Amino acid sequence: MKEFKNFINGEYVANASGKTYENRNPVDNSLIGLVYEAGKPEVDAAVAAAKAALHGPWGKLSVVERCAMLDAIVAEINHRFDDFLQAEIADTGKPAHLASHIDIPRGAANFKIFTDTIKNVSTESFEMRTPDGKTARSYGVRTPRGVIAVISPWNLPLLLMTWKVGPALACGNTVVVKPSEVTPATATLLGEVMNKVGVPPGVYNVINGFGVDSAGALLTAHPDVSGITFTGETKTGTAIMKAGADGIRPVSLELGGKNAAVVFADCDFENAVNTVTRSVFENCGQVCLGTERVYVERPIFERFVNALKAKAEGMKPGRPFDEDTKIGPLVSKVHQKKVLSYYQKAREEGATIVTGGGVPDMPDGLKDGCWVEPTIWTGLPETAAVVREEIFGPCCHIQPFDTEEEAVRMANDTKYGLATSIYTQDISRASRLATQIEVGLCWINSWFLRDLRTPFGGSKQSGIGREGGLHSLEFYTELRNVMIKY
Repeated sequence: MKEFKNFINGEYVANASGKTYENRNPVDNSLIGLVYEAGKPEVDAAVAAAKAALHGPWGKLSVVERCAMLDAIVAEINHRFDDFLQAEIADTGKPAHLASHIDIPRGAANFKIFTDTIKNVSTESFEMRTPDGKTARSYGVRTPRGVIAVISPWNLPLLLMTWKVGPALACGNTVVVKPSEVTPATATLLGEVMNKVGVPPGVYNVINGFGVDSAGALLTAHPDVSGITFTGETKTGTAIMKAGADGIRPVSLELGGKNAAVVFADCDFENAVNTVTRSVFENCGQVCLGTERVYVERPIFERFVNALKAKAEGMKPGRPFDEDTKIGPLVSKVHQKKVLSYYQKAREEGATIVTGGGVPDMPDGLKDGCWVEPTIWTGLPETAAVVREEIFGPCCHIQPFDTEEEAVRMANDTKYGLATSIYTQDISRASRLATQIEVGLCWINSWFLRDLRTPFGGSKQSGIGREGGLHSLEFYTELRNVMIKY
């Protein structure tokens, strides 16, 4: 049985309280190991180590030297690719082909993109005349913000954690990471990588635990934390924003979504079906950018529903390393219960169940896993819970529309504003909708196509701030003005 200890100041430590909780494999609910929950002593120690490291060897490195160290992290993650793959799959249960092509490669790439960014970033510089006729120069300098609290989610544990740790370290900050309580493995393993490549103690720290009345709340309230970055549900983001306000500290929030796909009759039908299938069911629907609402122009509605139904029914659940596995389980029993409660709500609200709506019949050895069926509903009003609330499971509600204006209205009829995807061969129409649908990300005839240099984030209740390329530097650095008279 494994032990997941806190990683503080370059060492793995348990806790003063001796308090632990179980980490279970969602494929079969088997016990992976015990996680040592951080209390106030551990959170204080982690933040103190991170603060001290700012003024130690780490803080004295040049940008080039710091980036060389991050490049070494990339190389070591790739060298230990299988270790990270096994850890990620044990925690999440996702198919190996998914984790090996997205989670682990992107987890490493998140360091590389920001070393390239920070080495090439420029600031403003102006020459001016002073009132007494002398020459002066005014220029900007980017400096590290300080100790960054990183609170990362469970759906893409390594990828979304390093999406924050990468730019934070590239900019010269130190971090205290609080991974999700159900997926501690890759954050813990990354501590070994940090030590192996010579990252100074205290630069990267990990504390385990929960949110309210646990490590997460203690970390976000800590007075020596200079900034808080969080990916997760909107309710938790609201609490974190309040914690940041108490100390006048900046927060970066990537929150929930109820993303819509809008499919027009002139679309490339096969591409639209295949791409919407991915956006609804990939990672068992546990993707913040995933689609939970599908709007299809009426002339192709029935055909599209039947095609999407066939795709959903062809998604075989199974063990992560089985070659024919198309979909994995949900991440935990708690989340399975939540998703199934929405399946029940849909029935109570009178949905037409196109397919799914329950728990698949799994073979012996897998029956105790966190499985749910890929599910499609239709026939519900826009006021229904499963149409309005984020479910974060392999499911969607699909309904027809008659006009472009109607499609835009329905897509915008949500408190969220994270992402949308539009399927049409009319580039003028696509361009119009890209500006009319109120989201932070818009895909045309595609989904999850990402360039890490471009802005990432949501509008409305889907978040605050943007991540990616230069946009991340706005959060992870302080911009200082220097004036020289000579």
